[in-house]
Amino acid sequence: MLMRTKKDHMQWSQEEEERAREKATENSLVRVQPEDQDKYEREASKYWNEFYKTHKNNFFKDRNWLFLEFPEILPKGRKDQMNKEEKSSYPVKLNATNSCTNVGFPGMFEEGKDYCQNNLVDDLTSVQGHSYNKNQAEPVAENKHVKNCEQETVKQESFPGSSATYRILEVGCGAGNSAFPILKVICNTPGAFLYCCDFASGAVELVKSHLSYNSAWCSAFVHDVCDDSLPYPFPDEIQDVILLVFVLSAIHPDRMQGVVSRLAKLLKPGGMLLFRDYGRYDTSQLRFKKGRCLSENFYVRGDGTRVYFFTEDEVHNMFTLAGLVEVQNLVDRRLQVNRKKKVKMQRVWIQD
Repeated sequence: MLMRTKKDHMQWSQEEEERAREKATENSLVRVQPEDQDKYEREASKYWNEFYKTHKNNFFKDRNWLFLEFPEILPKGRKDQMNKEEKSSYPVKLNATNSCTNVGFPGMFEEGKDYCQNNLVDDLTSVQGHSYNKNQAEPVAENKHVKNCEQETVKQESFPGSSATYRILEVGCGAGNSAFPILKVICNTPGAFLYCCDFASGAVELVKSHLSYNSAWCSAFVHDVCDDSLPYPFPDEIQDVILLVFVLSAIHPDRMQGVVSRLAKLLKPGGMLLFRDYGRYDTSQLRFKKGRCLSENFYVRGDGTRVYFFTEDEVHNMFTLAGLVEVQNLVDRRLQVNRKKKVKMQRVWIQD
């Protein structure tokens, strides 16, 4: 069982930072052959389809921690209600960075737990953030002009969720480990609608076949975010929130900026993009063997899926270049202990 230490925001010493850097440099010395790198890029969806065919929806735990880390997911009224419910249900104090102190919520820090045991993803270092659309920094609910524009769009077009007043898009939904915790909440939130997409058709089928899936407040669809020529099943500038959790790291670094820039166009003025992903020198990066490195800080796992490890500056540059205004950007390092195996692992979150 993985447990968090009581001390949050632990600091790495210069020696620890240097050892991590040396280890990452060492395991990057032998690179995957160019022809194999092309194969992993060309057949990326095949590897993820095989992943979901093998594990179905039994691999990751539901991300019930989402509303703690990202209260911005919900409309303000529903968010206030959730806060009251949480205060009455959990003895938890929140600090200024919206991070949980001293208490692990169910499934909160077990992303990729089995990967950890199989040395594929292992322990997580994550980069996390949220940014406003640059055109408007005030809450969308207070922007009457946006509401009028939205009403005009709805009149002109009919699409899934066209009558909704609050829309969320999850990119890279997988088997629904974020989607269903969100649906559990928004099904009681009038006017809310969730879109979720993945380029692995097998993952989308798992979402659609789930007992909790209901097209009245959710639309799941297959989409490759790297392909700019593919249209979304809704117009631009209608999303209040876009969720990008452990997705961008699976994309080739050369394509990341294009993906972020395209997603930014889907946001309403004042909308938010919420981001969480693997960070530089995560334990999983340091455990890769030689010969698994594709390019600098970009690796391929044993099952053919890929992962990149970000820095705080990289995330900042990508999102600001896409026209988003950074709200927060900080590093949160934590120590995680597997008491059964007597193994300590250092985890890092960057909150942007």
